Amino acid sequence: MRYRIALTSAIAVVVLGILGAVSGPSWDPVPLTRTIEVATPDTSVTSVPDADPVGTYEVVTSVVTVELNGATVEAQISEPVGATGLRPGIVFVHGAGTGKYEEAFVTQAHDLASAGIVTMVPDKRLDTYSTRHRDYVTMANDYLRSVALLRGLPGVDPDLVGVYGESEGCWIVPVMAADNANVAFTMLVAAPVVPPRQQAAFASDSYLRATGVPVEILRAIPRTVGMQLPGGGMEYIDFDVEPFQQRMRQPVFVAYGTGDAAMPTVQGALQIIDDLTTAGNAGWTVRYYLDADHGIRVDGVLDPDFSRDMAAWVQSLPLSAGAEPTVAGAEPYQRFVASPVDRPRWFAEGDQLVALLVTIGLALLVGPVVWGTRRLMGRRTRLLAPGVRLPLTVMTTTGLASFVGFVVYLLVVANLAQHYRTNALVVQGGWLTVRMLGVVSVVAGVVLTFRILDGRRRRGVRASRSRAGAAVLAGNVTGSVLLLSLLSYWNVFPLLLL
Repeated sequence: MRYRIALTSAIAVVVLGILGAVSGPSWDPVPLTRTIEVATPDTSVTSVPDADPVGTYEVVTSVVTVELNGATVEAQISEPVGATGLRPGIVFVHGAGTGKYEEAFVTQAHDLASAGIVTMVPDKRLDTYSTRHRDYVTMANDYLRSVALLRGLPGVDPDLVGVYGESEGCWIVPVMAADNANVAFTMLVAAPVVPPRQQAAFASDSYLRATGVPVEILRAIPRTVGMQLPGGGMEYIDFDVEPFQQRMRQPVFVAYGTGDAAMPTVQGALQIIDDLTTAGNAGWTVRYYLDADHGIRVDGVLDPDFSRDMAAWVQSLPLSAGAEPTVAGAEPYQRFVASPVDRPRWFAEGDQLVALLVTIGLALLVGPVVWGTRRLMGRRTRLLAPGVRLPLTVMTTTGLASFVGFVVYLLVVANLAQHYRTNALVVQGGWLTVRMLGVVSVVAGVVLTFRILDGRRRRGVRASRSRAGAAVLAGNVTGSVLLLSLLSYWNVFPLLLL
């Protein structure tokens, strides 16, 4: 009996493991073979003699109102006190999340203003911006109203107003700049370049590999990132910025931090260069900042060389556009290509996953509801035959515990990854615990199956003693089987024989 249970359980676990491995899509990132040649570790931009360095002027700020289509936002203007003549101007375009001028680009705006450049940080418009819905073309049109306002301010040279985009803002800035002479220059900082879905998969892979997760967790990347969000929306996740970059004819300053694991730092710069070449634009400058993160910060502080280089580059236009060295700074490293994400074969629509989870929940609730109802009615007779209740309970509880543990494990690992930390006890021990609970559920299911079959064959005993008992048994078995199939899809079961 024990050998039969052990062998059947092993086969069941392997079958579930194979099912998870082949259910797809697989995840096998392609190594990046292209490289970018860095001329010198010195990021300095050769500037004209009369370019003012950071810290030259005192800075005064004021708040203005920007009229948008159907809304208004406030924006902070930072101006150099005592600067003579018409000055260049920069409008800052926010990255992902909410953006208030009190919190975003504070150091960049102040540093550039202290070098004689008028800066403008508008609040992000939030009534048309959410996780599910955002339109980069519409957002670009909103930010262009800030450009128009800044171009019209006294003391600002209207022919030298450009835009600075960071992270998600780098999907917006090229839309603003394409075929638009009113945008004098662009600055792309931590530019994703690829569509948001590809960038999300690339970032997830980079973070998780650094945390040391098992390869089975990496397989979950396309199965989550590739699916459609339950309830719809997020059409922007496949937005392609490349056609807009291929129509940018202004000077372009590109900056990455070599400590930024979320962005394709080599591929991104190469793609921008290729797109600008298509546009016939040779006025580009690329800089890499050693150990700087997504916001070009080192240990939470903006790299002062970054501010110095931006100020020099802007003030020296058009001479600085494309001036040697065009690529300078620390040597970047990118292991894999940020590639298109395959669509899942299962649960391509997130609504399917939600429907399955609801079905599992309802099935597993049958037992507690029947038990509670009978207790209220004073009925205490057993619903199931001897030997059935224990394995059924173990199968259900451990399967549910494995799934809940899997969700918690992903949340904990994601938190570790985002903070560039690792913990072998959590990463390896947690995954082993999730797997062991899943295996125990399978073993309990095998024991339950044999006890039901043996009871009928040898003693003619039915597994349930009433219709209520049959409902409990059917609900728990159905819910548990679906739960084990779902765990299989997320690669919880090991391939013991492979």
